Amino acid sequence: MTAHLSNGARPGRRRIGRRVLVPLTVASALVGTVALAGCGQSRDPDVYTVLNSSTDDSYHGWDAATLERCGKQLGVTIEQQSVPANQVMTKSLRMASSKSLPDIIQFDGSEMPTFAETGGLLDLRKLGVDTTDVPQGIIDYGSYKGTYYGAARTVNTLALFYNKDILDKAGLPVPTTWAEMRETARKLTRGHQYGVALSAGGSEDGVYQFTPFMWSNGGDETALDSRNVVEALDYWKSLISDGSLSKSTINWTQADVNDQFMAGNAAMMINGPWQVETLNTKKNLHWGIAQIPVPETGDDSVGPLGGGELTIPDIGDPVREKTSAKIVNCMTSEREEVTYALNSWMIPANQKAAATWRQKVPSLSSLADQVAVARSRTAKAGSGWTSISLALQSAFQSALTGQSSESALKHAQSRVESGK
Repeated sequence: MTAHLSNGARPGRRRIGRRVLVPLTVASALVGTVALAGCGQSRDPDVYTVLNSSTDDSYHGWDAATLERCGKQLGVTIEQQSVPANQVMTKSLRMASSKSLPDIIQFDGSEMPTFAETGGLLDLRKLGVDTTDVPQGIIDYGSYKGTYYGAARTVNTLALFYNKDILDKAGLPVPTTWAEMRETARKLTRGHQYGVALSAGGSEDGVYQFTPFMWSNGGDETALDSRNVVEALDYWKSLISDGSLSKSTINWTQADVNDQFMAGNAAMMINGPWQVETLNTKKNLHWGIAQIPVPETGDDSVGPLGGGELTIPDIGDPVREKTSAKIVNCMTSEREEVTYALNSWMIPANQKAAATWRQKVPSLSSLADQVAVARSRTAKAGSGWTSISLALQSAFQSALTGQSSESALKHAQSRVESGK
C-alpha cells in the first residue's frame, strides 16, 4: 500500500489503495531470465525511460520537470511512462516477459520485494547509488533480504489529524495515549460528529492504518494471533463500542476518512500527508497534526513507511544500467527531494533534505518525527506481506462486526501459515 501514493486521483486523494496482488510463482514465471531482457529490443542510447504511477496531472508534471532537469545534467533524454498504480507490477511483469523493460521502475514499497524475489532487480549500491544521509529505516524499506534495490525520493507515514476548533471549544488537549484518545473521542462524539475516523476497510488502506496500533503495542506481523496484536484490534473495537468510531469504518478508504473529517463528521482522524492539499482547500477548516497516540506514555509511536521506490531492472546492459544509477542519484539528490516533497506534501528521504523541508513546512514536523521510527511493512515478511495483508483485511471485517479479535486473528494466522 503499498505511500504510495499508492495510487490517479487528485493529489489530495492519492492513497495506499487497492492493488493487483500477483502471486510470487506467477511473477517468477513471467519474468524468467530477466537478464536477457535487453536483447529483445533496440534502445536509443540517449533516451532513458522511467515507468511510474504518476497518472495525475500534477504528479506527472512534477516528475516531468525533475526528469528534464536530470536529463540536462546528464546529457540524456528521460521519458516517463505512467500507468495507474495498481498496474505498475503487472505491466512490469509483461514487459519483462517480452524483454522490453524500462530503465527505471518506481514500485510501491510493498510491491518491490515481489519483483526483487524473481531476480529481476539490480543491487543499487553496486551501481553506485548514494545512501549518504539516508536513515537506516528508509534503507531497510528499500531492501529485500539485505540487498538495497529501491531508492526513495520521499516517504510518508500516518499521523493524527485533529480539528483545532473542536478540541479548543471542548477544552481538550491533543491525546497522546490510547486511553486519552479513547476518552477524547468519547467526549467529542455528539450528533452527527464522531470523535475519530479511520480506515478499517478490506483493503491495504485498512492494514496500513492498523500497523501503528499493532507495532506501537509490540505486536508483530509474523504472529497475528499474539496478545499484543489482539489488544490492538480490541482497541479499535472499543472505539466502535463507545460510539466514537462509525461502524462504516469497515467500508472506508483513507480518502473516505478525509471526506468525513473535512465535512465535520469527525473531530480527529488517522491519515497521511497526501491529504494535506485537499485539506487546505477548505479555508475555514483549522487542523493540526500530531503523532499517533501510543498504548502508554513513553512508548514509541511506530508507524508504517510508505511511498515509491526507484529500482533498476536487470536489462542485460551494464552501460545503460550505470547511467540509470546516475539518474536515480539525481532524482534523490537533496535539491530534487526537497522540491518533490514540497509539491507532494511528502517527507524527503535524505536527512539533510528533511531538515530543509522542516524549516519550510514546520506545521508538518510531526510527520518527520513519526518517520524517524517508522517501519517497512515488508522488512520482515518480504514478498509474504501480501498474504499477511489479505489475512488481516479479513480479520478486520470479522472482528469489527461481532467476532472476537482473538478468534479472528487466530484464523488470520492460520490462513497465513497455510498459504491460503
